Amino acid sequence: MNKHIYKLLLLICHSLMLSHSTTMGQGTEKIYLSGTGAENTKTWDFYCSDGMNSKKWTTIEVPSCWEQQGFGAYNYGHDEYKNRLNETGTYRYTFSIPKNWSSKQVRIIFEGVMTDATVKINGRLAGPTHQGAFYEFEYDITKLLKFGRQNTVEVFVEKHSGNASINDAERKADFWIFGGLFRPVYLEAKPGENIHRVAIDAKANGSFKADVHISNIRKADLLEVNIQNAKGEIVETFKAELNGTPSRISGNIKNPVTWNPEQPYLYQAIFKLKSGDKTLHQHVEKFGCRTVEVRAHDGIYVNDVRIKFKGVNRHTFHPDYARTSSKALSIEAVNLMKEMNMNAVRMSHYPPEKHFLDVCDSLGLFVLDELSGWQRPPYDEKIGRKLLKEMIVRDVNHPSIILWDNGNEGGWNDQLDNDFAKLDIQQRKVLHPWEDFRETNTKHYIDYNYLSLDGYSKRKIFFPTEVLHGLYDGGHGAGLEDYWLRIWNHPLAAGAFLWVFADEGIARTDRDGQIDMDGNHAPDGILGPYMEKEASFFTIKKVWSPIHIEKRYITPDFNGIFNIENRYHYTNLSQCTFFVEWLKYSEIHDGKSIETTFKEEVNLNLMPDQKGKLKVTLPSNWKESHLLKITAKDLKGSTIATWTYPVQSPEAIVNQLSDMGDTSEVILTEDEIQYKVQVAELIYTFNKEDGQLTEVRSGGTINPLKNGPVFVSKEKAVKQVESITNDDGSVSINTVYEKGDSVGWKIKKSGLLELKVAYEPERMAPYAGISFSYPEESVSGMRWMGEGPYRVWKNRMVGTNFGIWEKSYNQTMTGHSGFDYPEFKGYHAETYWVEINGKDNKGFKVYIKSNDIFFRMLTPDQSDDGRTTMIDFPAGDISFLHGINAIGTKFKETSKLGPQASNYFYHPNNIYRRKLRMQLVFDFRK
Repeated sequence: MNKHIYKLLLLICHSLMLSHSTTMGQGTEKIYLSGTGAENTKTWDFYCSDGMNSKKWTTIEVPSCWEQQGFGAYNYGHDEYKNRLNETGTYRYTFSIPKNWSSKQVRIIFEGVMTDATVKINGRLAGPTHQGAFYEFEYDITKLLKFGRQNTVEVFVEKHSGNASINDAERKADFWIFGGLFRPVYLEAKPGENIHRVAIDAKANGSFKADVHISNIRKADLLEVNIQNAKGEIVETFKAELNGTPSRISGNIKNPVTWNPEQPYLYQAIFKLKSGDKTLHQHVEKFGCRTVEVRAHDGIYVNDVRIKFKGVNRHTFHPDYARTSSKALSIEAVNLMKEMNMNAVRMSHYPPEKHFLDVCDSLGLFVLDELSGWQRPPYDEKIGRKLLKEMIVRDVNHPSIILWDNGNEGGWNDQLDNDFAKLDIQQRKVLHPWEDFRETNTKHYIDYNYLSLDGYSKRKIFFPTEVLHGLYDGGHGAGLEDYWLRIWNHPLAAGAFLWVFADEGIARTDRDGQIDMDGNHAPDGILGPYMEKEASFFTIKKVWSPIHIEKRYITPDFNGIFNIENRYHYTNLSQCTFFVEWLKYSEIHDGKSIETTFKEEVNLNLMPDQKGKLKVTLPSNWKESHLLKITAKDLKGSTIATWTYPVQSPEAIVNQLSDMGDTSEVILTEDEIQYKVQVAELIYTFNKEDGQLTEVRSGGTINPLKNGPVFVSKEKAVKQVESITNDDGSVSINTVYEKGDSVGWKIKKSGLLELKVAYEPERMAPYAGISFSYPEESVSGMRWMGEGPYRVWKNRMVGTNFGIWEKSYNQTMTGHSGFDYPEFKGYHAETYWVEINGKDNKGFKVYIKSNDIFFRMLTPDQSDDGRTTMIDFPAGDISFLHGINAIGTKFKETSKLGPQASNYFYHPNNIYRRKLRMQLVFDFRK
């Protein structure tokens, strides 16, 4: 996100919070003792017991994780407290409150403290020590305050809990753990008789009910609720006599506008606690009308529509702030998920900050909200019930939350399962992520073959709450197309949740801000630690596009018709617009400018799940275009997806290349070991033993391309190498191999160097093609025509677009270091030509006349802890390939990930007359 936009969002969010905090009259008043978020903090006095900057009184910003303020020590949960300090922190802050609050009930509210918190007000205990990091808690401190005078709050925080089950559930998990007042702290003042909290259930049919919890009932005898629509207009008013606490109030909203992630419509309920006609206190809640049903042996329905969840797991995390967040950061995260065409997010593995849920409500995402727990003994029954109640009390009214998770991967306490329904007015269902439980099977990290869903749970609703575990550049987009094809077409498959949204790399204050991923534990993201978009981001966006267009090639007989499917759940495609452009580059071999030769806007009327046809106009000169581009945008103007199609073949593009420049004599000389062919200032040297190009000179300068072509899939024995002077004055160097494979060079009078290759690869080959040597230290960048700008794998071909691209050399290791995207090194698909920018003006161009050729630029650096994401690249540095290999996920080798992930190409002897063929043209002219 642009820093200026981020700061503006932060300012707006802070202003909104402050405006809410100063609500007067019979509303609720609020004073923040801390800041409101990661970049809006207040300074407290602080003492850390051990580790960095310890054993002295100093200051700290609140909210924050104290490690990111330079205190204590870093722990990754997997280390099971290895070398842990068990440091504690003591916080002090002096504040004043209005004198007129003396008649009110005042509570101090902590949105989250890691992990055990003992609170004192003016030296007196506010209540029992709170245990558990991710849960909001409060104390009534009315009797402890000095109204109109200064007061002191002191909080003693223990990073690791005194409750062993909390440490098992929260502190020993597969994520970074931190300490401190990491979420905001504030005071809330209400009239003596007040509405403490409200729980709402609003259905898609308009039925509305709410349980209103009331404090200190004395004179109050009536409840009233005004329902406001999105314009602020009152559309309904319901009343009920008090009947205890909680007190139930209900009614029916006529012609309700329902909430769903595609159209997240929110109402506002203004609750009034009254005595006769006098309002004693009013309380405001936002809500949405929607109905969630888990129908056994069928699916998960929202508003009577069966859902396919396109989801991701998400940690609250930022490299600079750790688990401290802000409304602006929540908006950024949800917008990025929406940009990937996701409709769901799972809270892993704890309840998030509440403004994140607010943003999911308003921008539209389904949410799985989760009680903490991770593969270990869960919360014990007593503390589990307490924390479960705190989670549901805080989160119950969010329409985005449609299911609860009871822990993760074995970290669930079965004794709590029925408590969810007792606490939740909406009676949302409970999941055990990773388990076949009740109506659902959420098994994690399944093999592709599991998607046949013909096993022991064939009648269960299947949706893995973790699938395709990312690591470095593996997983996520790699494998998703195969998985999603099965999930989309199986009626009992309800979707999937990728692991994980962003790399959890922490900028360590004890290492000058160096990003630490704790080895291969945390580089699992679709995005980098600072939200850098990796290639899988764009793959997911295309695969999960709610508009699906069939794959096809533009041929001379193209009729302008694409088969299309509306994969929205609630949106008619009439609300979207297709922008169609026929594009032509002014100079196809440079691509320095592009013009639109024809454009149009197309609208379709397709209901959700309906299939149809998209017809684009074929202008009279469409065959002269280089590119057809179709962009679908939604009602807000956001891009849903872009599809690009080359119009002309690679051979047609190369045939437009003239033999421009001086026509020079081609001079062939030879000795015992080599042929030399000179054209003007160019001298090409070939080895007489194998026919390989061994040196290129231009005006006395050596171009570093050499030692090729080498076949990458199978070593071949040379039968004959010969030179021929052709009738047109060109010279050919031809190599024939024992089994009829061949390599033919032709040096033309223009200085262009043509190469024709015909070969049979291994019958079972991970890749196929040819390679050359070109030292990495000689490369400064590349420009190319083809799919880009990101690299591809065999099982991640979706997400790039055809065009002319350019990028500079970088050494980014995805999810590991550099974080400069797109990565420079790797495979690039459907290449028509490539210009390699060499240092010291030693570059060259290659034009490719054959279809479907991959260009390999150097060998990406790889971490040796990548396990199944380690790739065996072809020999050499620069390759032209008919086939490339796939990449695995953190827990799965490629053989388990579906047909696209097969790392072998089967080559029967009867295709292409037994040979694969490739034609290239090298241009070393300046």
